[in-house]
Amino acid sequence: MKTLRLFPTLALLGVALFPVRARATVVPNPLFCDHAVLQQGGEVPVWGIAAEGEAVTVAIAGRSASTTARAGRWLVRLPELPVGGPYTLTIRGTNTVVLQDVLVGEVWICGGQSNMERQLGPRQGQKPIIGWERDVAAADLPQLRHFGVAQTLSPVPLAEVKGRWLVCSPATAPEFSAVGFHFGRALLAARGVPIGLIHSSWGGTPAEAWTSAETMRTIPGQEAMLALLAEQSRDPAGAAERYRQVLDGWCRAHDAGSAPAAPWSAEKVPVDGWATTTEPGLWEASGLPAFDGVVWFRKEFALPAGTETGEALLNLGAIDDIDTTWVNGVEVGSTTLYSTPREYRVPAGLLRAGRNVVAIRVVDTGGGGGLWGKPESLALQPAAGAPVPLAGAWQRRVSVSMADSGYPPASPATGSNVPTVLHNGMIAPLQPYAIRGAIWYQGEANNARPQEYRRLLPATIADWRRGWGRGDFPFLFVQIAPYSGMSPELREAQLQIWQETVATAMVVTTDCGDAEDIHPADKRPVGERLALAARAVAYGEKIEASGPVFAAAEFGGAQAVLRFTHLGGGLVAPGGQLRGFAVAGSDGVFYSAEASIVGDTVLVTSAAVPAPVAVRYGWANVPDCNLFNAAGLPASPFRAGGR
Repeated sequence: MKTLRLFPTLALLGVALFPVRARATVVPNPLFCDHAVLQQGGEVPVWGIAAEGEAVTVAIAGRSASTTARAGRWLVRLPELPVGGPYTLTIRGTNTVVLQDVLVGEVWICGGQSNMERQLGPRQGQKPIIGWERDVAAADLPQLRHFGVAQTLSPVPLAEVKGRWLVCSPATAPEFSAVGFHFGRALLAARGVPIGLIHSSWGGTPAEAWTSAETMRTIPGQEAMLALLAEQSRDPAGAAERYRQVLDGWCRAHDAGSAPAAPWSAEKVPVDGWATTTEPGLWEASGLPAFDGVVWFRKEFALPAGTETGEALLNLGAIDDIDTTWVNGVEVGSTTLYSTPREYRVPAGLLRAGRNVVAIRVVDTGGGGGLWGKPESLALQPAAGAPVPLAGAWQRRVSVSMADSGYPPASPATGSNVPTVLHNGMIAPLQPYAIRGAIWYQGEANNARPQEYRRLLPATIADWRRGWGRGDFPFLFVQIAPYSGMSPELREAQLQIWQETVATAMVVTTDCGDAEDIHPADKRPVGERLALAARAVAYGEKIEASGPVFAAAEFGGAQAVLRFTHLGGGLVAPGGQLRGFAVAGSDGVFYSAEASIVGDTVLVTSAAVPAPVAVRYGWANVPDCNLFNAAGLPASPFRAGGR
């Protein structure tokens, strides 16, 4: 299911841009608390709030800096601090704040969606992380620390986040991001200095939600949503109505059921070819596995004479994600939040004795979809008489998949997938905390738009770097894992982003995915490979941190000869026989191919293709492929030659 939050009330009123408490005492930003980790190797900004004109001095490890609060805010920049600790950090104004057990070492942001969000310990409804009990039992690592940023949406940049620094121990490790834990533990072992992880992630969210409005204005096609988001702060009701109009326009353009000439919301619609399903229940469990898109539902019900008069109440339970509902061809309501029980008023005069019909258009953008409340929540309460149960047999028809239509515009009021809202609530407040770099596990929510993602993620990276003001800090990301709903085109876009963006690295996960679960349980190799990338990119260690990367193909006769970089001591095929290659001739039809390692190249042939002109490797949602280098790292999927 989705993980969504409503906007904070103050932010909706447009008064939470930079909240300042009315007090005459110094208060540090919540990032600065007991057990914090500060970045070594340069200036360390420390900030907070205080009374206007109040003198503030910050001191730690024999270093100090002073300033005067202006507009209720203060910021100092401590000189470079000695690595280690624990230290005491003291903040003095009219009062004194003392922070204990502060370390100085390496600080990394851990960002993304659910595969970064997933904690090391158990989570209801998800598979246990492989080896978590063993790892937790051995997690007495006091120099590894984790700050979990509370999930917060905002239409405007906030000044603070909620959270606390946890010292890694068997008691606290289950709360750490699983990927972050394995990354931090490996980095701690390799570098021997304290490691701080600032974990800011949210399941099911696209990259645009993590990007500032300033940057999103440079991305084509974002103007309407940014305007709606700005209006959300001024006039929530007006923004909701305009969003409904925008969504209806999108549906008319992509959804056959919304065609004005013959809408499936009409009172009478031929239902030949419609499936019969039992509702409520997520459609993934009733014949639509891993489906995201637009689906219509219809239900006929009868009213006894005398119960049709007056205003009725239609209860539908929760619907995932967005519904628009009609009774006898007349729209009675629409809701955008997946977790909100639907309760719509049916105007007097709309119902009739005898046959009536409810039609529901459901737009689902990810995760579960459909009518998923309790059976007793599906009912019509007439003005007179007993409730009419609506659970049971319904008619259902699939209209369009998100893979074909692309994603609809998101609601500016309720969505964690709205552009800028997570940047405002969970990234902007972290800046300018001194960091070494960022690790990022995200992309699943942008799967349907790989070419847009190729432009968007580099813009997000540049946006974060600009916001932190620390130059081109390392940005290390994970290529999406094998899963039935994840496309090779997105993996290709991620490979291209790495190759085209300075100071980045990409971790390949072809060997640790799960065809049936978007949340693969093997997080250890992901975190440890990110740590290898950090050692190479951030710290300049001369180690191999990538699997083989396709460099060139030579087509001649009946074969293709492929060359690679990042050989890591040589090409290898765990299991003996190379898998995952396909070739095509001039007709563009791909056939499975035989492949063998010849020195530092791979030779590819197929009896079905006498003259190959194109080659693919791992080109599937769930690739079965096994090209590695001797360093134990897998090759990224790729394609070359004719498409």
